[in-house]
Amino acid sequence: MASYAELMAQAKALMEQAEKSKRAERAEALAAIKAKMAEYGITAADLGGATRAGKAAKVKGEAKYRGPNGELWSGKGRRPAWANEALAAGKSLNDFAI
Repeated sequence: MASYAELMAQAKALMEQAEKSKRAERAEALAAIKAKMAEYGITAADLGGATRAGKAAKVKGEAKYRGPNGELWSGKGRRPAWANEALAAGKSLNDFAI
């Protein structure tokens, strides 16, 4: 019979393995979703704009920038992924100004 310490070590190893698998599967799922969205020109707004925990979405102001797939950003708050990717590719936010 395995000792408590051995069983706890096995449990920890299994949890680490499960987390690693979850991250890999999540990355694959996100890549597939992003590919389909790009293929059909779907934006996050097209998906219905689900809010967290049933709370009303916070209005952040009028959109100042439009992303390559029609995404909107007011220029406030965290910079969206599409803007970060565009800046990394050498573009300017002014290229996306509305």
